[in-house]
Amino acid sequence: MSSGEKYLLEVQGLTKRFPVRGGILGRELTAVKAVNDVSFGIKKGETLGLVGESGCGKTTLGRCILRLIEPTAGKILYNGEDVIQFDKNQMRRIRRKMQIIFQDPYASLNPRMTVGSILSEPMNIHQLFLEKNERKKRLYELLDCVHLPKDVLNKYPHEFSGGQRQRICIARALAVEPEFIVCDEPVSALDVSVQAQVVNLLMDLQKELGLTYLFIAHDLKVVEYISSRVAVMYLGHTVELASSSELYGASKHPYTKALFSAIPKPDPINKQERIILQGDLPSPMNPPNGCHFHPRCWLKSDLCLKDYPNVTKQSHSHEFRCFHPTA
Repeated sequence: MSSGEKYLLEVQGLTKRFPVRGGILGRELTAVKAVNDVSFGIKKGETLGLVGESGCGKTTLGRCILRLIEPTAGKILYNGEDVIQFDKNQMRRIRRKMQIIFQDPYASLNPRMTVGSILSEPMNIHQLFLEKNERKKRLYELLDCVHLPKDVLNKYPHEFSGGQRQRICIARALAVEPEFIVCDEPVSALDVSVQAQVVNLLMDLQKELGLTYLFIAHDLKVVEYISSRVAVMYLGHTVELASSSELYGASKHPYTKALFSAIPKPDPINKQERIILQGDLPSPMNPPNGCHFHPRCWLKSDLCLKDYPNVTKQSHSHEFRCFHPTA
C-alpha cells in the first residue's frame, strides 16, 4: 500500500482480540485473535472485495471499521481522521458517512416497524429531512433508488420476499446520504437469480451516487464481478491483496490458488485442477506458529514453520504474504 496514494478509508495495523475468561475470578485465559495486524486502503468510488473461509475474520473486520465492535489496536483513517480516537459526538457525525448492509435481510429489519418507519429512523437520529413534505419526498426517492413501489411504506417486513427486504436494507443504508458502505455478505441469503439483481443494483447505485464499498462475500465470482480490488483473508490476516484482474489471473498465495480452484468452470475440457486443502481451519485461539497456513500448505518449508512472512510486493497493486509464492 503506497503511502502517497489518497484513500477515502485507510486501515493500518487493525487488530481485534476477544478475551476468553474462566475460573472463579473470571481471569483472561486466552484470546481469540479475530483480526490480526490488517492494513489496506480503499479509494473513493471503488469497491474492495474481501474473501475467505467462514471464521477468518471478515465480518469482524467490517464491524471494527464502523466501530460497531471496538478494535484492540491499530488505526482507521477516514478522510485522514483516525476514527478510533473519536468520542460519541464525533462518531455520530462520521456514522452518517459510513453505513452497513447486513447479511440477513430477515433478521436485520424490525418486524414491528413499517417500511416508512424503518427508513425514517436513521434520518431521525441524524436530524435530516425533518419537514413533512421533505421527508416524504426523501422516502419516495429512496424507494425509487432501489426499485420498490411507493405503496410499500405502510407495509411490514414479513410482507416482502428476501430480495425485496434486502432492497429495503439498502434503502435504509442510503437514507443518510453516506459515502462509504460495508456490504456484509449482502447476497448470500438470497436465491441466485435475486443475487444478480441486487449486485447490479449496488453497482448502479455506486455509479449514480459515487459510493465506496467494502464488499464482504463467499462467492468468488460475485466478488470478481463487482470489485475493483480484492483482499484474501486467512485466520485474521490478509494474505493477498491485488486488483481483481491480477488476483484472478495470477494469484501468488497458495491459499488464494486453492480458493480459486474451487470456482466451478463452465468449460469441462479446460477446467482447472481442483486443489483440496488438508485439515480444517485452525482455531484463532491457538493459531499455528510461523505462517498460519502452513499446516494445510503443500509448498511449506522449515522457514514457514518458524516465521510469519512479511508483505512482498509483486507490483504496485499486488502484494502477498508467502515465502513460496506459486507460479
